[in-house]
Amino acid sequence: MTMSRPVIGLSCYNETAKWGAWDQPAALIPWNYVQKIQDAGASVVILPPDMRDSDAVGRLDGLVLAGGADIDPNRYGEDPHETVDKPRTARDASELGLYLKARELEIPVLGICRGLQIMTVAHGGSLHQHLPDVVGTTLHRDAPGTFNDHTVTLAEGSLIASLVDATEVVTNSSHHQAVKTTGDLVATGWASDGIIEACEDRSAKFALGVQWHPEASDNPAVSANIFAGLMRAITG
Repeated sequence: MTMSRPVIGLSCYNETAKWGAWDQPAALIPWNYVQKIQDAGASVVILPPDMRDSDAVGRLDGLVLAGGADIDPNRYGEDPHETVDKPRTARDASELGLYLKARELEIPVLGICRGLQIMTVAHGGSLHQHLPDVVGTTLHRDAPGTFNDHTVTLAEGSLIASLVDATEVVTNSSHHQAVKTTGDLVATGWASDGIIEACEDRSAKFALGVQWHPEASDNPAVSANIFAGLMRAITG
């Protein structure tokens, strides 16, 4: 008998997009997210923003929160910096609901870039709204739509260090915001400038957020190994 593959829910954007003759609002996600999850052995269900409820999580084996636009700073009690993206109110509400429901049901979760930030806000933390003002460099992103490679140091004994089998890795970042305070998450990865690059909820079997983009990397240490770890948490 053929065993069915685990089903992982993947949050997505709600943005205006162009394809063929069309130019209209769309639920979309870069294909590399889907590909990396499929390569790990799972089926993918894309979860568009839905403010009504998070019931779909109960039908899933795992959840991946994707990158994207900035979270509304009002979610963590701050006024917006001038560089902050226009609020994606529905997406913020939907992803916070998805994450909290997944934690309630003890479903493994991986947060990527914005996904880590959603986890942070859900756990009572806050964000640096514009990193160049904080660290004085563009180490984490030279320009929107580009990746910067830089070194991340990982805490010994952490989940993320065990997944990548190292305490120092080179990652690919593309963000101008980052975790400032972790709430009741635990920081387990840091860039050379001290900016937090990974967080975990150690009360969970698997609740991990990374600030880099494993879906867009061909380095298995910081990409495939992380998705494989999510799969082991689901199937083990």
